[in-house]
Amino acid sequence: QVQLVESGGGLVQAGGSLRLSCAASGFIFSRNFMAWYRQAPGKQRELVASITGAGNTNYPDSVKGRFTISRDNAKNTVYLQMNSLNPEDTAVYYCYVPGRTLWGQGTQVTVSS
Repeated sequence: QVQLVESGGGLVQAGGSLRLSCAASGFIFSRNFMAWYRQAPGKQRELVASITGAGNTNYPDSVKGRFTISRDNAKNTVYLQMNSLNPEDTAVYYCYVPGRTLWGQGTQVTVSS
């Protein structure tokens, strides 16, 4: 079964950290470009990080220097380490495989002030 399963979300105070995980199954993970998106209430879904199969990464300015995407191809898992969180980072975070138009179910991240 082709699927993505996110975990690691939760409630954290401003300035804190969380690490999200996305476990993939049903396809050749190591060949696929992977990304994390987020969607806050009333806002459009936005890209927060991406990583190629070779490990090249990209971030928007809003999270650059605070978020780090990584992958473990042996575990078919992509991670998002989020540091220095602030209330504006509150959103549902989704794992995404562009080449398959495949989304995970999302995990809620809430940052309190």
